[in-house]
Amino acid sequence: MVQAISTSSCCNILFSKSHRSTSPHSLHRFNHYSPSFAHRISTGLQRKAVELPLPETVTQQVQNKEQRKTQFALENLTSWLLKQELAGNIDAELTVVLSSISLACKQIASLLQRSSIINLTGGQGTINVQGEDQKKLDVISNELFCNCLRSSGRTGIIASEEEDIPVAVEETYSGNYIVVFDPIDGSANIDTALTTGSIFGIYAPDEQCLIDLDDTSTLDQAREKCIINVCQPGRNLLVAGYCLYSSSVVFTISLGKGVFAFTLDPTYGEFVLTHENIKIPESGKIYSFNEGNYDLWDDKLKNYLDHLRQPGSNGKPYSSRYIGCLVGEIHRMLLRGGIYGNPKNKNSKNGNLRLLYECAPMSFLIEQAGGTAIDGVQRILDIVPEQVHQRTPIFIGSPDEVQKLQKYLA
Repeated sequence: MVQAISTSSCCNILFSKSHRSTSPHSLHRFNHYSPSFAHRISTGLQRKAVELPLPETVTQQVQNKEQRKTQFALENLTSWLLKQELAGNIDAELTVVLSSISLACKQIASLLQRSSIINLTGGQGTINVQGEDQKKLDVISNELFCNCLRSSGRTGIIASEEEDIPVAVEETYSGNYIVVFDPIDGSANIDTALTTGSIFGIYAPDEQCLIDLDDTSTLDQAREKCIINVCQPGRNLLVAGYCLYSSSVVFTISLGKGVFAFTLDPTYGEFVLTHENIKIPESGKIYSFNEGNYDLWDDKLKNYLDHLRQPGSNGKPYSSRYIGCLVGEIHRMLLRGGIYGNPKNKNSKNGNLRLLYECAPMSFLIEQAGGTAIDGVQRILDIVPEQVHQRTPIFIGSPDEVQKLQKYLA
């Protein structure tokens, strides 16, 4: 087969000579463009085709190919953790613990999506150590977390909102990490299918805190030792994170070197990196306080909130947003900026949120993203818990907004 290309000022013609001879009628058509061109075709002589200009250089083609490849080369949580391990940011034991936590979050997300279908809404009929009515999913989610952490074989101590005291894990083979968590944050939102989440923090291992279940004579002393070792300030955290259950399931984590978020891709059941090295905006125009308690707050805080409600330089006041779920508040704040507050009040002298497994992990994340977290006086991460379920006031968010609050509270 012979290919030829004619280049003229008006058009380009590309055709091929078939096995059949070219008819005079067809040659007559080509004479209109070039007699010599028609003559070459009629004699069957082969000529090298004229090369048309390439639409893009070879370098551009390679770059575009690489760009297209990058668009579809998604990085999942597992591969990201392995990279962090190779970089020396975490060890192999901690990688296993984090993988176990992500598995628990996937299972909880699935249960939340089907909660109304499989009758998991409503109360459990029990009360936890906080004096709060437990939801069915509170209990189930706690069991899922505990089972996944036990099966990892690398967790030594578990402290949960739903457990009276820290639990020593007898299935530990190595690692012995201390994991604190709130299995379902914002559980009041479950029955109305609103935002919920899970919060977790991981502290360094302590082999002295393991309990020998065969020796009951030292059981009480060992449990007391566990409580002491669990009650560490947030600045000692190795890892902190949360999982948001909403329109998307987002697993957000910090290893002490920035904040990264992974979104669950339901097509193949993996968390995929979607937000790399998150930085909280320096300021924001959103505040999140439960203003139903306004009359219970002190006058300094009231003055601050009154200020936020006044039109600013742009003629608009701050926007009030309140989800009723700490995970949801922090997630929005990381991406949009602003300030969240859960202050003490006349009915709750120490605030409502727990320091160890709610405020400390979230404060760790916010600080890693460039934000600030205080109890109104001091840095949250510097507070040493005296009890596992100790509560604390908290103000957390963009650095400019927290600084402005401090001026009112001074």
